[in-house]
Amino acid sequence: MKLYADRLPTAIRQLLTDILVVLWVYLWIRVALWIRDLVEKLAVPGQKLEGAGTGIADNLADAGGKVGRVPVVGDDLTKPFTGAADAARSIADAGREQQDFVHQLALILPLIAIAVPLALVLFGWLPRRLRWIRRAGVAAAVRSEPAGRDLLALRALAGRPLNELARLGPDIAQSWRAGDADAVDALADLELRQLGLRRR
Repeated sequence: MKLYADRLPTAIRQLLTDILVVLWVYLWIRVALWIRDLVEKLAVPGQKLEGAGTGIADNLADAGGKVGRVPVVGDDLTKPFTGAADAARSIADAGREQQDFVHQLALILPLIAIAVPLALVLFGWLPRRLRWIRRAGVAAAVRSEPAGRDLLALRALAGRPLNELARLGPDIAQSWRAGDADAVDALADLELRQLGLRRR
């Protein structure tokens, strides 16, 4: 397996691109975490609402229990306290619901923020990088073998632009077909150069 090219300009370009991709992913992870922290702060009013509602409900229930001990009229006096405690519990429930909504939002928004940048990496950069690693690994393995150089030459004939092939001579295909070693080497070197590899 070959991770980087032999030729310095190509290897530097690949290394810088890899570093930029890592920094790109790191930056978007930091942005997603920042968004999560920012959204989580929206839960604070819900926490205060829940705490206040629970506290008021407990105090009213406690007061209603004490008032309920008054002889004869105790039951009638507890009804307003019980109703007010129930209303306070509804406020606490609303605070809990608001917190639940914020926690779900704090999960969804960072995922949305990071999905597009990661998709660009996973479906744009990574397949191209893996394709180069695979092609360069095979080319590096066969470049010193006579049959391998012939395969590289054939690959160059099939895949390189005509203007690049024409620079090697007008009869480069005929020379390759005739088994001319110089033509095979020139074509193989052309393919290796395109991959950023040297002849071994």
